Amino acid sequence: MPSIVSRVVSVVPSLTETVATAAPGLLVGATNWCSQPADLAVARVGGTKNPDLTKIVALRPDVVLANEEENRAADLAALRAAGLAVWVTEVRDLPGAFRSLRRMITLACRLPEPGWLPAAQTAWQRVPAPRARTVIVPIWRRPWMVLGRDTFAGDLLARLGLANVYAAHAERYPKVDIAELRGSGADLVVLPDEPYAFSESDGPEAFGGMPVALVSGRHLTWYGPSLKQAPAVLSAQLADARVLWT
Repeated sequence: MPSIVSRVVSVVPSLTETVATAAPGLLVGATNWCSQPADLAVARVGGTKNPDLTKIVALRPDVVLANEEENRAADLAALRAAGLAVWVTEVRDLPGAFRSLRRMITLACRLPEPGWLPAAQTAWQRVPAPRARTVIVPIWRRPWMVLGRDTFAGDLLARLGLANVYAAHAERYPKVDIAELRGSGADLVVLPDEPYAFSESDGPEAFGGMPVALVSGRHLTWYGPSLKQAPAVLSAQLADARVLWT
């Protein structure tokens, strides 16, 4: 990594929020899906899966921030071949997220550790023991896909007392027929609003008679400043679970 960093491009929404919160002037480019902070005003460089590589190179970043799951290896290789430094995060659980964020902020971006990082760790340490529930967590439909093994979101839900039916599945994001999901034995369906935008009118109707919790995808799947509020936000949304479709 460069010893001096003054220009950063992020191709991951949660990492964009992390840098923009810590040092707004450092970020010069982000994806079209980078929605936080709400007043983010930087060059847009396409999507996470289809970034405009030419535009990224033209921005002359000292470092590009990426994630091994959200970004394609071929795109990252092309950026490196163009002479850019690329920092790639790999996150599977909450402790790993804290380690990865601390390294990215202090080493890749050459910034001091932000105050929200230890505050977020404390917030998660104070999560009270919740009611244990068995859940399924769809993240897409057409086809239906759910959280499987070894996922960051799954680890957060486990810390909130939820046992994922598919936590031991061979795949991390298995495709599962809706009939199997309905008969899975889960007593709660957790529907985040991203990556698929589940809502009261899109998703619950497939699980008639089952309690559904509509939760913030940003607080469930992003690792960054939102982790500080995530325990309280998710706990409240899970407590609001109810049958939305009979």
